[in-house]
Amino acid sequence: MSDEETSRFVRIRVEVLLEVHDQDAVTTAALRRIADDPEVPDDERVHAEAAVTEDTAEALAYLVDPFDLVGEVPGVELQQASWSSERVDYDPDSPEWDLDEDDLDEDDGADDEEGRIG
Repeated sequence: MSDEETSRFVRIRVEVLLEVHDQDAVTTAALRRIADDPEVPDDERVHAEAAVTEDTAEALAYLVDPFDLVGEVPGVELQQASWSSERVDYDPDSPEWDLDEDDLDEDDGADDEEGRIG
């Protein structure tokens, strides 16, 4: 394909599994980020503070921002991002957590670039 026929848009899928060692530190950091954000309306701020206080996964969703991942990448502009967080049971020995196997099933041989840590 020529450059004119190729889309300029690229989707990168990332899945991250975090182990939380200090829930209070995560909650405190999320509350600080909410308090420091001048764009959050007061009524939304109250709801956000309650959510991050009740659930560490919600607190992490406030702290992990896809915009931070690509903000400094030259030549690109983030067009859209979505993310969520949830508590999961993790067993590193379970075939369910084999990322390589999942990638093969989902990609079906599509051309893409992957980056992994670990």
